[in-house]
Amino acid sequence: MKKYFSLVLFAHTIFAMPFAFIGFFLAISVTGQEFNWLKLLLMILCMIFARNAAMAFNRYLDRGIDSQNPRTAIRDIPSGKISSNEALIFTIVNSILFILATLLINRLCFFLSPVALAVVLGYSYTKRFTPLCHLILGLGLALAPIGAYLVVAGEFAMLPLYFSLAVLFWVSGFDIIYALQDEEFDRENNLNSIPAWLGKKKALNVSSIFHVLAVIFVTMPYIVSDLSWFYLAGVLFFIILLIYQHQLVKPNDLSKVNRAFFTTNGIASVVFAVFFLLDAYLRN
Repeated sequence: MKKYFSLVLFAHTIFAMPFAFIGFFLAISVTGQEFNWLKLLLMILCMIFARNAAMAFNRYLDRGIDSQNPRTAIRDIPSGKISSNEALIFTIVNSILFILATLLINRLCFFLSPVALAVVLGYSYTKRFTPLCHLILGLGLALAPIGAYLVVAGEFAMLPLYFSLAVLFWVSGFDIIYALQDEEFDRENNLNSIPAWLGKKKALNVSSIFHVLAVIFVTMPYIVSDLSWFYLAGVLFFIILLIYQHQLVKPNDLSKVNRAFFTTNGIASVVFAVFFLLDAYLRN
């Protein structure tokens, strides 16, 4: 199991999982339904299975590219820690488990499960034909809050969509920052990314625009609903960390990209979710 956890970078679930909890408890708050441990467990399992499938498939599909890139040559498949067939089987197993878990939730989640898989697995192809690949990755993680909301409510609503749009632009923005490391490699190997397309400076500007949009959408729930100052405090903390990560990375200095990418965004996601859950608890 240790080598599979390494393959899928299980720690990276810290980005989307907190927003899945937001979607889940938002649905309870809005619909008035009682908390259900089984639904929560199934939601968590869906998040894990989808994340495992997406990351393993990405590693499988990019194994040739990763072996040529000095930064990624140490990854599990190029370094021989795990075979490409093992990664593919792991992808298939987790995809099946994801669909089975949605079947136990409700009909809507089950019928939408192939769509969700198409997005999270399809992302792996996008770098081959569009520099907008960062938005597809963002879309995959943006399914977390709306998907978790559907687990409880069984129907769509506008409020969780604001959270999904916030995740879309938040993730797309910080993925552009992460992709700065591979600007030259991507350009030389005909791979697409915002940095390879526009250069480091303009790419950081695009990232900033995406993060401004993320701030707008993460603020909207406070404007259109009865969320309290606890939620607003979470929004302010989220904004501060977005600004902080842009201070860490400069076009001529990428030494702190990993801190901006993982540490800062991981903290932002968890703390923001904690403030939301405190707000929901105190209002109920």
